[in-house]
Formats: sequence, C-alpha cells, structure tokens
Amino acid sequence: MARRGRGDGLVGGVTPPANGRTVGGVQRERHDLDIAGRQDLASVVARAFHLPAADISARTRRGDIALARQVAMYVAHVGLAETLTAAGRRFGRDRTTAAHACRRVEDRRDDPRFDGLVASIEAAVAAARGSDGREAAR
Repeated sequence: MARRGRGDGLVGGVTPPANGRTVGGVQRERHDLDIAGRQDLASVVARAFHLPAADISARTRRGDIALARQVAMYVAHVGLAETLTAAGRRFGRDRTTAAHACRRVEDRRDDPRFDGLVASIEAAVAAARGSDGREAAR
C-alpha cells in the first residue's frame, strides 16, 4: 500500500497521470511566457527605477531591484489582471512572492511620490498595451 505524504505522487488520493499533461481528464494548458511582452513590462519598470531591464528578473535581493520587481509583479497582477501565479512566473518567482509583492506595493501607495511612480508605470503599460491592439506589456 502506498504511503501518503510528501513526494508520493498522490494528490487528494488520486495518482496524477504519468504524462503530466492532463488533470482530472482535462488537458492542461501550457502557458508559455511572451518573452517580448515580458521584456516590455520589465523595460517600463526598469526605466522608472533607473535600472537595466535584466535586473528586474535577476536572482538578487538588493533593495532597489527587489522593489522594482515587486512593482512589476504588482502591475502585472493589478494592471494586466494576471493571476498571482502568472505575475510571479513572469519574473521567475512563485505566487506567494507575487502576493507579498502586491501587499508591499499597496502598503507603500500611501506615499504620494511612490503612488505617482506606480501610477505612471501603470499608465505607460496601459498605453503600450492599447497602442497596437495586443497586450504589448504582457
């Protein structure tokens, strides 16, 4: 008899399919990141924070870069209506990190300067998204 616990492959008493492509008989969608779109959002945020765009997805925890990344995840979640999972994946993080980022940004929006910065990023992303009819900031 299979032992239930971490790493045994049992989810809710059901063994997942070996191919990993279906869940509950439903084909799992593959969500590939739009690399160009990810770069657009990262570029907008990086310009606002005076950082190289590559730093937004970097593994560093340096304060200024972490804040810029948090703002980027916030804009992806709030401004682009992405799930926390999708917003986190954009920048190589998980949904809990994206949720933390959104809370941190919301808490800091009481500061008028910070709120203005975030609002200008949201406006730039919205303008880029609407300018060519597709989600350019995605």
